[in-house]
Amino acid sequence: MKLDVIKLDGGKAGSIDLDEALFGLEPRADILHRVVRWQRAKAQAGTHSVLGKSDVSYSTKKIYRQKGTGGARHGSRKAPIFRHGGVYKGPTPRSHAHDLPKKFRALGLRHALSAKAKAGELVIVDSLAMAEAKTALLAKTVKERGWKRVLIIDGADVDANFALAARNIEGIDVLPTIGANVYDILKRDTLVITKAGVEALEARLK
Repeated sequence: MKLDVIKLDGGKAGSIDLDEALFGLEPRADILHRVVRWQRAKAQAGTHSVLGKSDVSYSTKKIYRQKGTGGARHGSRKAPIFRHGGVYKGPTPRSHAHDLPKKFRALGLRHALSAKAKAGELVIVDSLAMAEAKTALLAKTVKERGWKRVLIIDGADVDANFALAARNIEGIDVLPTIGANVYDILKRDTLVITKAGVEALEARLK
């Protein structure tokens, strides 16, 4: 699969052959859905908590005698049916993470890359190198390219000047190759990868 390579300023920088095993698959929604669910479940804090019957602050004294009242039998104001009583089987802090095989996660990443390539939302740039960390200059470049919600993936390390220039621009996310993931790729309208990023992804997903 051949794709044109551009420079950051929009100039042409030749072309690149993309691996069909990474960028030429027929995207499957079920695979992408499972990987995104795994990611979001793993990221969930799980700090939800309520007070149970043993946690609420009340006296343990029997509230009224067992017999002769004409009402139901009760021994504690902590019971869930009373106002300010404990919650029955409410949520407690826990991890929402579940297992997903490593090979399946890698397959999901291949399908996410292929989905962007098939939709025409994949851009390959020569390099992210900038002489100076100028946010205004980068913002102008991004506007000229028409990138509004974009994920940019570089090689093993992101160019320091580019990272500084991009961090205050709304709608731009920058990741090294090791941080590339299905959720972030699908969330953005445009995926931009450097040539170094393509080589690193191919090495990572072989």
